[in-house]
Amino acid sequence: MSRPSDFYDGSQPASKNTEARVESPDLGIIGWGRWFWRQLTSMRVALILLLLLAVAAIPGSVLPQRSADPNGVVAFERNNPELFKILDAFPIQGFDVYSSAWFGAIYILLFVSLIGCVLPRIKHHWVAMRNEPPKTPARLNRMAGFTETRLEKAGATAEEADAVAEQAIAVARDMLDKKRYRTVVRRTKRDISVSAERGYLRETGNLVFHSALVGVLIAMGIGGGLSFHGQRVLVEGEALTNAILDFDTVNPGAFFDDASLDNFGMRFESLDVQYVSPDDENAAAAGMPLDFTANVRLFKTDGTEKDGQIRVNHPLREYGSQIYLLGNGYAPTVTVKNAEGETVFSESTPFLPQDANLTSLGVLKVPFGLGEQVGLRGFFYPTAKQLDSGAWASSFSDLTDPLLTLDVFVGDLGINEGIPQSVYTLDTENMERLTGGDTGTKSLRVKMGETVDLPNGMGTISLDAAPRFASFDVMRNPAQVWVLVFALLATAGLLSSLFVPRRRLWVKAIPGDGGVTLQYAGLARGDDPTLDRSVADLSEEHRTRL
Repeated sequence: MSRPSDFYDGSQPASKNTEARVESPDLGIIGWGRWFWRQLTSMRVALILLLLLAVAAIPGSVLPQRSADPNGVVAFERNNPELFKILDAFPIQGFDVYSSAWFGAIYILLFVSLIGCVLPRIKHHWVAMRNEPPKTPARLNRMAGFTETRLEKAGATAEEADAVAEQAIAVARDMLDKKRYRTVVRRTKRDISVSAERGYLRETGNLVFHSALVGVLIAMGIGGGLSFHGQRVLVEGEALTNAILDFDTVNPGAFFDDASLDNFGMRFESLDVQYVSPDDENAAAAGMPLDFTANVRLFKTDGTEKDGQIRVNHPLREYGSQIYLLGNGYAPTVTVKNAEGETVFSESTPFLPQDANLTSLGVLKVPFGLGEQVGLRGFFYPTAKQLDSGAWASSFSDLTDPLLTLDVFVGDLGINEGIPQSVYTLDTENMERLTGGDTGTKSLRVKMGETVDLPNGMGTISLDAAPRFASFDVMRNPAQVWVLVFALLATAGLLSSLFVPRRRLWVKAIPGDGGVTLQYAGLARGDDPTLDRSVADLSEEHRTRL
């Protein structure tokens, strides 16, 4: 056949009238839109977006987030003011990662990609399941596990051989039906065969897995919008009411309604601590805490009450909410009196633990009653021990020999401007230090039950008790159960897609002079290392039945 005069295949120089370069047609807006949609809805892009979402969550676990740790964000800004401006800028939003524009874009693209992948596959899978198994190949000897055998019957006529072939195929179909194959018998001019297929659960599991991922994304999105987190620090004997105003910090979702909060209260009764015994196998860790149990009393407005216990990683689930135990420590009860003996301060103030033995740092603020504003900053040692350097430390986390050391500051506490302050920090910029440091006056040391004098004759301070405090997180997420359901469905779908083989089997009977020739073969859709063995077992069992 002659070729056109302008034909060019790249093997010879192009003629003057022939372009050596093949130009693709202009796609236009619609064409590029279709191309983008095909790329977005491909499984490869869905996996890339899923991995990208996991990587995008890393900054949220490295940097403090406003929704979970607002005090940490404030501390980061104070310690790194210049870096904070960069990380908090709009394109980055490092302290609001999970509500940032770029994280939301990845989330939405993954959501659209999964839906675009799953819906066409569901339709195709539904059509495939309703269709009959494929036709028997003309040459089974090209298939996996091919086996051939001959049923001899001397002097058999064509009609008799044909009857034997039909009986053999009927037996084969019955065997395959019992093995839960979808079967169909087909007849041609020269043979009769049964075509069998099973393993659609593999693709079903794959679709369930991806559909469940979409369900997880939807449930997490709805749950995040309707969820509520409220944190509160309670000293033994204190109580909280499940209301917005009674929490220290709150993190409501975008669609949260205050009226949806469950109406209950909780009183913190005591904290039980289990320590490693010296008789345990790990004697070197003797005295280290093993477990913390907060004993609480729950009550409702109708007067009903019940006891409950909250342990680390074992929340209390009551009244539609989960109550978590986050941390604990000591809250020394300190009484401050002025020079006239009048009590101007008497509170149990939580001190923040600094090490495993609960050496704790805390701040006391006395704005009135001592002539000028006074701030005290110091450490509480549950079991005080003086080191060779002269410094103090705690040698055990239990309350054995408590000691409170304090440095005294006078001046402006910074509370007159009405700007909220953290109760755990003391701004000494506009204050004068009276003890400790370079003042030449030793820090105050107060033991349990003792009373010591404040400098400059301002009054006295005493350590009356050291009850425990604990921080609690009251969490409500109406979509939490659905996240669990979809996660379990995704796991089940993934397991079935990994371990259920998709295969096809054929048995063909070819009648002829003096007998019938039986052929067996199979074909795997994907990896199926047991296919050859399955074909061999089928042929052996079939011959035995015949």
